[in-house]
Amino acid sequence: MPNILKIYCDGACSGNPGKGGWGAILIWKETTKEISGFEENTTNNRMELTAAIEALKAIKRNVKVEVYTDSKYLCNGITNWIQKWKKNNWCSKNKLIKNVDLWQDLELLSSNLNVSWHWIRGHNGDVHNEKADKLATTAIKYGK
Repeated sequence: MPNILKIYCDGACSGNPGKGGWGAILIWKETTKEISGFEENTTNNRMELTAAIEALKAIKRNVKVEVYTDSKYLCNGITNWIQKWKKNNWCSKNKLIKNVDLWQDLELLSSNLNVSWHWIRGHNGDVHNEKADKLATTAIKYGK
């Protein structure tokens, strides 16, 4: 089996905007690490991005990384839209894109790693995606 670090990440929001949580699961060989966090006032999309950013920050070695997300916003943004945004000074339709701070962080982190991005259908029985969702919603529930 190749040495691939798999990441499953998810974000959630109670109200949009509202209280938000993010969760990520990092799987390396036989080791699993779970991370999560909370923000008092945020959006669902910001939490999706934050989950991916925090997961990439947690990587301690240079390995091949596969990120799985149920957010089309995150997956399309990082794989398709980002090059055009960068070319246009982070603008779309002559306006600064939403969440530009997070997109810039994500782009910087992922540019220094060998990352492939994968969209998966949410709430469809994938055990790791469901766990990432649970981490995000639990972060909202307990405010941490």
